[in-house]
Amino acid sequence: MNALLAPNNHLIALARQGKRLPHLVLLLIVSIIATFVMQILGIIPALLVLQLLGAGDNSALASAARGAILLIGSTSLIFAFIWAWLRWFDQRPYWTLGLEPRGALGKYARGLLVGLLMFAAAVGLAAAFGYVAYEQGDPQQQGLAALGGVLLITLGWIVQGASEEVLCRGWLLPSIGGRYRPWLGVFISALVFALLHSLNPGLSVLAMVNLFLFGIFAALYALYEGGLWGIFALHSVWNWAQGNLFGFEVSGTTPEGGSLLNLQETGPDLITGGRFGPEGGLVVSAVLLGGILVLVALARRMSRSPVPAES
Repeated sequence: MNALLAPNNHLIALARQGKRLPHLVLLLIVSIIATFVMQILGIIPALLVLQLLGAGDNSALASAARGAILLIGSTSLIFAFIWAWLRWFDQRPYWTLGLEPRGALGKYARGLLVGLLMFAAAVGLAAAFGYVAYEQGDPQQQGLAALGGVLLITLGWIVQGASEEVLCRGWLLPSIGGRYRPWLGVFISALVFALLHSLNPGLSVLAMVNLFLFGIFAALYALYEGGLWGIFALHSVWNWAQGNLFGFEVSGTTPEGGSLLNLQETGPDLITGGRFGPEGGLVVSAVLLGGILVLVALARRMSRSPVPAES
């Protein structure tokens, strides 16, 4: 664990390349206000585009196109905001968020695999207790008929997942960790991440706890890799698998684009998540806690590894 939360962690060190690091209070105020302002500014043109396109048909492909436009429109401007902040306030390059190109493809691929396995583990755990069943829905929105939509909506999830990670794990976490303590950066960035989802429909106390746990896990994952490429992929595929692979609600919202499988929760809301989707249930709590423990164990092993002698 010490290796992850060390002041010289690579992700933290990157943030110190700027001329200044913001005060904690300023970071909290700006991050929350900017997120909602950028979302509103981005959603307006997205809605105008949808208005011009018209209602469209009920196919998964048309649904995915609408969903991707909304996801990209509502989240993409956060990249521009953070770019402007880094340039004029922190005065450091954008890549210091943890976007170094070396090894990016491998880390992204690993993140995809880890995220897919983690969410599949949550579904498998619920199924082991008999709390998952197949649901017959609109034939245009599930199975092979939905394949085009399931693939197209991936573009929206890629942008949406990365935007939240740039804000919380690329900017907040190392900025706070660099000025104060890394553990504080982990805690505050996870708390902000949870609060940014506080208006989602179907939210419960356990859902907020799980959002916080996901924020802790994502922060430790980014610190372990020293960058954002892996957690970009993990976050995006987590949402995609939840909604478009298995057919569940994603943080209280019904995903567009259809689903390859159309599963439904049949057990107690406390375990399965109810209206919020699996992220509001104990099965996801167990997977996230397990993921955190694995990262802690990996960090301990890393800290015990001997440092090779210089020649």
